[in-house]
Amino acid sequence: MPGKVILGAQWGDEGKGKFIDIFAGKADLVVRSQGGNNAGHTVVVDGVKYKLQLIPSGILYPNCTNVIGPGVVVNPKAVLGEIDGLHEKGVSTDKLHIDARCHCILPWHLELDALSEAEKAKEGTAIGTTKKGIGPTYMDKSERSGVRMHDFVDAERFETVIREACAHKNRIITGVYGGEAIDADAVIAEYREYADRLRPYVCDTSILTWNAVKEGKEVLFEGAQGTLLDLDMGTYPFVTSSHPVAGGCCIGSGVGPTAIDSIMGIFKSYTTRVGEGPFPTELFDETGDYIRNAGGEFGTVTGRPRRTGWFDAVVARYAVRVNGLTEVVINKIDPLRGLPKLKVCVAYKLRNGQTVTEFPANFMDLVDCEPVYEEFPGFDEDITGCRSFDELPKTVQEYIRELERIIGCPITMLGVGPARDQVMTIK
Repeated sequence: MPGKVILGAQWGDEGKGKFIDIFAGKADLVVRSQGGNNAGHTVVVDGVKYKLQLIPSGILYPNCTNVIGPGVVVNPKAVLGEIDGLHEKGVSTDKLHIDARCHCILPWHLELDALSEAEKAKEGTAIGTTKKGIGPTYMDKSERSGVRMHDFVDAERFETVIREACAHKNRIITGVYGGEAIDADAVIAEYREYADRLRPYVCDTSILTWNAVKEGKEVLFEGAQGTLLDLDMGTYPFVTSSHPVAGGCCIGSGVGPTAIDSIMGIFKSYTTRVGEGPFPTELFDETGDYIRNAGGEFGTVTGRPRRTGWFDAVVARYAVRVNGLTEVVINKIDPLRGLPKLKVCVAYKLRNGQTVTEFPANFMDLVDCEPVYEEFPGFDEDITGCRSFDELPKTVQEYIRELERIIGCPITMLGVGPARDQVMTIK
């Protein structure tokens, strides 16, 4: 820092929350720049587990300013539920700010998300959305028909914008999908209270972020989801509706790239993904089940089991390139304990017989491709108590050094357990 990005470098769920939390303790301002409450960060502090979805991890530090930037889509009911949950645990939200440009996720977005996914499921084209209304809200944003936070909290405009938006979406819900119309009066009655409660949090956060950068303060840009879920650079169409890559932090926070000095990518020592889409190293055997259970690979938001597989260095090199990573964290090494061999995918053999080492732009090239592996010895030792690289078993040290060689980016930190202190720095 100052100007540090921390982001997911796989398909999300890499354990970013813990490392964001570590660096948030040194930050003056933490910015969330994209996505919505479809993303979850789990942070364990003093034995207390915090599941954060919209609110930046810096909220756990009293002196840190927390920003939900203009690129985020905000469910008013969900963010207030998160605020209330923090208050119940004694955490203040006095330094939380929500950008006036944020688009609001409203009941019709949730309904359209569910209806659309159900329709796609019938056609065999479902993408595995979390049904949190994220995609439909970003669609409205692109269509320039969305409800932004400054309209939502405007007492004079609130009812007008809600009625207009609801009427427009009801024509789609009933006419296209045959669904049941949403009652605008009921939405107005419920959501007016949410607007009143959120009003004090709403401002132009780009000014706060820019002033912090200009004054040389420590600014942390908190990524959500993962690189391979990026709308442009991910495995389209099995992606999210925003930009989890490093460039998205600038767009979604309202500051330019010169505000960023370093970009840290978080990887797990294996690979997971949720929902549909290609996954070259996916395991369907006992090893996959073992990693899933040992790593607790169940969604923070949805609770559904994650698909698991070996570490994919083709994906890793791609993430280094498209994000401009300056350093890498390898998290969750401990779940690999007890496996006789550790595998790393270094290339793909495509259906046409061609072997490639670069991640394909067309996800169809990944269908039925065969991963090419390098193998390394496993380990049986409990490493959760290790706090320095030298304390690790030689087999683990070799695995990390080989990963660094293969992906071509310095590995500077490791995670060996879920707690905040179960990390180590590699010098």
